[in-house]
Amino acid sequence: MELVKTAVTAAPAPTRRLAGEDRSPADLRGDLHGSALGRQVWRINCGDVVNRERCLTVLVERNRVVLVGPPGETAVLTTGQLGQLRTALREAAEQAER
Repeated sequence: MELVKTAVTAAPAPTRRLAGEDRSPADLRGDLHGSALGRQVWRINCGDVVNRERCLTVLVERNRVVLVGPPGETAVLTTGQLGQLRTALREAAEQAER
């Protein structure tokens, strides 16, 4: 549990654009991809049901993919954010299989 808490509260990681995505400027804030404690972490910005900014985090812990959602919230994703989540989950699954 400590890894998840640390990864979610860690400072923002370097950004990169995920290949093949055409997104609006509002969706570009979800380009966070980096590492925390030496592990690769993906952060995908999303909203909640009342349109507040929230974040989903994907990481790999002991060959398992961990998806951390906004605490006590519902994650609402645009098409671009859903594409980011799909890419992050695919990359995390590949990393977990190594």
